[in-house]
Formats: sequence, structure tokens, C-alpha cells
Amino acid sequence: MAAIIYASRIARLGVLDPDGATLGRVDDVIVGGPIGGHGPPVIGFVIAVPGRRIFVSAGRVVSLDPDGLRLRSSDLNLRRFVPRPSEVSLLHDLIDRPVPGGDRVVNDVGIRAASGRLRGWEVAVVDLVPPGRRLLGGRRRDRRTEPWEQVRPLFAKGSDVYGDLRDLHPRDIAEQLQDLPAPERTTAAATLDDDQLAEVMEELPEEVQAELLDELGLERAADVLEAMEPDDAADLLGELERGRRGELLAAMEPDEAAPLRRLLRYANNTAGGLMTPEPVLLPSQATVAEALALLREPDLTPALASQLFVVDPPLETPTGRFRGVCHIQRLLREPPSVRVIDCVDSQPEPVAPDLDELQVAETLAAYNLLALPVVDAAGRLVGAVTVDDVLDRVLPTDWRAHR
Repeated sequence: MAAIIYASRIARLGVLDPDGATLGRVDDVIVGGPIGGHGPPVIGFVIAVPGRRIFVSAGRVVSLDPDGLRLRSSDLNLRRFVPRPSEVSLLHDLIDRPVPGGDRVVNDVGIRAASGRLRGWEVAVVDLVPPGRRLLGGRRRDRRTEPWEQVRPLFAKGSDVYGDLRDLHPRDIAEQLQDLPAPERTTAAATLDDDQLAEVMEELPEEVQAELLDELGLERAADVLEAMEPDDAADLLGELERGRRGELLAAMEPDEAAPLRRLLRYANNTAGGLMTPEPVLLPSQATVAEALALLREPDLTPALASQLFVVDPPLETPTGRFRGVCHIQRLLREPPSVRVIDCVDSQPEPVAPDLDELQVAETLAAYNLLALPVVDAAGRLVGAVTVDDVLDRVLPTDWRAHR
């Protein structure tokens, strides 16, 4: 049985980036409605940073322990947190709340690692005491701990008829959403957190994506676009009218919108229109050990994790001079201290951003590659085209509907 962690003990924990630096403090825990026999799932955490409270999706959290809440990356969406009607705040909504039909109030709520196919955490128990018996410092008198099922009405605010969708793979969720009428599709999408909805959007036909984006509202739509892979988000924005596209880009965080603006400069049927601006990058003097550590990042797609690109600083696209590609098979055969510049493969040549998509597909196939570097006229790496993006483009436009 997974260990139970109480919400009152999570509050004020440090929020740490992958290197252990503190980004803020946990201020609250947000849950959704119960899913089948599972407890209400933790959707995310409210984080206090200087001057505001922001939201971090549970999908971005690597671990939760007494040392703090550790995130997969240091990137934060600094938009102020605004609770949604279907969400329940464990500390703000539930602490001191009377139990319906009883003579006790909520002192605390315990969560644990989710069971079965669910990811993250779920509510497990609720700590109850008679009114007025709470003491400072988190100590309680006459406490009684009950399974969450015994106080299910407390979570009614977060209940929804589409709650079981969150237990499915994004592809399966997308298939179910396509079968729903537009109003119900919007209601179902509202039960998903931003990261999960972003994954689902990437599985939907473009016309359904655009329709759903219009129904989300400006702020939520911007959040979801920020959570999508940049190339997928740019493709979606490219399908919208210019005014709507500009409105959404303006609503996004500037650092998140900038790579999308660059991608939108390229024609849709070119390498630039296909590429992602966020491949794995390292400088020449980095070691094989550093390279393999980067390629282990769980959020990388298999195509992006198959190789990294060696460049001169800056290590963001557009980079400094492109030096070459290191394939993971080569890296696995080399000692950890070897420099990545000594492992580069000069073939094939990188492609230009304006190369036709069919020629991109032919190059990937000819060299049996999963990704291909895209370099501008100045020799800078501007992105990488992955085989999954090429397949999306060369397959019939309605291929998703026939799965």
C-alpha cells in the first residue's frame, strides 16, 4: 500500500527544478472528480512564486517527498492561477468544511500514489475531528480517519460524467471525443488537465483541434498550446484565421510563443514547417555521460531521444554553428568521458528549412533515420524533423478517422 501524504504537510514544501534549485513553495493541492473506483485524482499544485500563485500540472511532477516537489523542468507558466468550476482545492475548499450529515469537520486530506493505470496521486483518506478541535501546528484531538468513499459528497464539486476519460491513453481519449457532439466534447475536454488535453489534441484531426480550441476560451486555449509540442501547436495555429492566431499568441507566455512565431514563418509543406524547434542539443566539449543523461529524459519522444545535435552556443534554436549529429547507438559504445564532438556523424548533410516535405521524407527513408537536422543559410541549427511528423504529413488527411 502506497504511503499517505497529508495536504497540510505538502503546503509550504519547496518546489525544486531538476538541479535542486528552489522555484517556489507549494500553496495548495488541486483535485478533480472521482474516477470509477479510484479516489479523486490530483490534477496539479498551486505554487507560490514572488508576487503570484501559479498552477503546475501533476504531469510535470517527478516526485513528491519531504524534500519537496521536484519538477521535470524549470520552465513555469507564470499566469495567475484561477480555479475551474470542476476542481476542488484540498486546503482552500475542504479544510474546516463540515461533513454532510455528520458532526465533524475536515482537518486534513491524505493523498497517495495512484493505483492501477492512473498516473500521479489520488485522494485516499480524509482526517475528521469535531468542530473547534483543531490545534495550531497541525496537531489534532479526537481525530478520525475515514476512506474518501465515506465522505464522497465533499468532492461533488469536482465530479463529472466524463471522469473516466482521464484513465485512458491520449489516443483512446481522442477517439471518444470525436464521437461526441461538439457541446459534449467541450464538457469532456474540461475534465482533462492542460498536459493531458495537449496530448489528446495532438491525436485529433486538425479541424477538430481548431473547433475545440475555439470552445476552450482564450486563457485555457493558450495554456494548452503551451503544453503541446511546438511543431504540433504551430500546425494548429496555422489552420486558424490570422486574427485568432495573433490573439492566442499574445495570450501565451512570450518565451512559449517565440518558437511558434518562428515556425509559422515557414511554409507548411517544407522542412521548416515540419520541424520541432526543441531537439536535444549539446556543445562540442560535452561528454558522452552528459549526452546519455539528456537522452534519458522521459518526456522525449523516441524519435528525439534517438540522437542529439552538437552545436556551438547558444544552445537554443537558432543555435550557433551546427557541428553534427550523435546517434545513441554510437554513444552507448563509447566511454563516458569521450567528447561528443568525437562521436559526430557527418552523414547525412543537414537540410534547409525550405526543402520540400517529400524530399525530407525521402532523405529520412534513404538513411534510415528517425530525425533530420534543419540548418539555415548561416549554418545554425533551427530545428529537427522527426519521422512521426513526416508520417502525419504524407499519410492521407483522414487517416486518424480510420484507426
